Amino acid sequence: MVSPLFLCIFAADMGKIIVAGIGPGSKEDITPAVLEAVREADAVVGYKYYFQFIEAYVKPGCECIDTGMKKERERAEQAFRLAEQGKTACVISSGDAGLYGMAPLIYEMKREKQSDIEVVTLPGISAFQKAASLLGAPIGHDVCLISLSDLMTPWNVIERRIRAAVVGDFVTAVYNPKSHGRYWQLYRLQELFLQERSADTPVGYVRQAGREEQEVKVTTLGTFNPEDVDMFTVILIGNSQSYIAEGKIITPRGYYREEKQEDVKPGQSIMMESFRTILSEMQHPDVPTWRLWPLLHAIHTTVDFSMERCLWMDDRATEILYNKVVDGSLKHIVTDVTMAASGIRKGALERLGIEVHCYINDSRSKQMADEKGITRSQACMQLAAEEYPEALYVVGNAPTALFEVCDLVRKGKMYPAGIIAAPVGFVHVCESKHAVKTLKQIPKIIVEGRKGGSNLAATLCNAILTFDDAEQLKPGRDL
Repeated sequence: MVSPLFLCIFAADMGKIIVAGIGPGSKEDITPAVLEAVREADAVVGYKYYFQFIEAYVKPGCECIDTGMKKERERAEQAFRLAEQGKTACVISSGDAGLYGMAPLIYEMKREKQSDIEVVTLPGISAFQKAASLLGAPIGHDVCLISLSDLMTPWNVIERRIRAAVVGDFVTAVYNPKSHGRYWQLYRLQELFLQERSADTPVGYVRQAGREEQEVKVTTLGTFNPEDVDMFTVILIGNSQSYIAEGKIITPRGYYREEKQEDVKPGQSIMMESFRTILSEMQHPDVPTWRLWPLLHAIHTTVDFSMERCLWMDDRATEILYNKVVDGSLKHIVTDVTMAASGIRKGALERLGIEVHCYINDSRSKQMADEKGITRSQACMQLAAEEYPEALYVVGNAPTALFEVCDLVRKGKMYPAGIIAAPVGFVHVCESKHAVKTLKQIPKIIVEGRKGGSNLAATLCNAILTFDDAEQLKPGRDL
């Protein structure tokens, strides 16, 4: 039986392991706690390249033990042997020892050995933090770190993590982006990001951060060249809110947004946040403002991102129609049904002096439909052509109304300022939208295919009336 006295003596003779991150490479970036650990160590274990950064601080007689590159397990084993001899072993890693460093391996080995050796971890400034400070303020919001090294992690796992970072709109730091044997992985990462992010997304990369050979560059996701980096480079990719100013990357936290929104009503604030969310989840947000603004409205109303594919517009249609509102040539809007009319914001109509007309409940339309054997919607368009031939025509329900508009234009009985074509259903819906495309001289916004509806037609109309809010991405002024 082992006596308690022996156990006490044995415990007293045990050394300890200090796992320390020495920062990215500059002596100024080594923390005081790590310097103190290096000074008290009986032995420093690490890759020999990093000894140059701490050799001035080791005490006389301290061993600096190098196990060679890619010999992490051997380093850990050596540290435990030294500690079991009663020595203080300091295991050094570049950057932070807990981030792609030695700390996880030391703790795993301690568990495997069922060792009583004391292990202490001291944090260090990581390479991505140093790079971020040199690039400005790119990690001002949620950030994730991804290593492209597939030595111990299968590529399919790495790719899933990349996709998650992209979809989650994280600022992303990329470690181990490239080596002599790994060259295509970074190209693939760029491809995955461009599937979801704008080509104008800021990208910064720093080579040999904190060292004499340091290089700092700022570019964009679309122009970034993977051939410009090597294994000593850390890359930072901004999120959808990041921007470049005076050669620096800034990712806003939101303080100024909160300050500027003090006069925003709760309903408008919710709509603005919704638009930012939509923008971050769109596959192709880098489209002209005249297309983006109605597209954001359409997706907000339908919660349907397929609108990116099926919302068709003439070149600069939104801008052209808004300019007609501004110059006073667009003073009337005609809808095919009352639901479309009710969805157009009353505040915007009053602010701009525009009137909305719908003839579906007009007794004349019923009489005309009965006399001519046509639909009520067709009769509505014929009545509108007599009274407001130059209005903006908004069709959100009946394809027969859209066909009638086309017929009246071709006969010279109507000269619409523009057309919003969004009838919905299964019968003649697609055909009516094909027909309206032939009206080349009229600016049009069309929801292609079977999709559409009065609510969608109305929100597209609202997008035109509030186009002056598009650049600031500030919807909902008239709520």
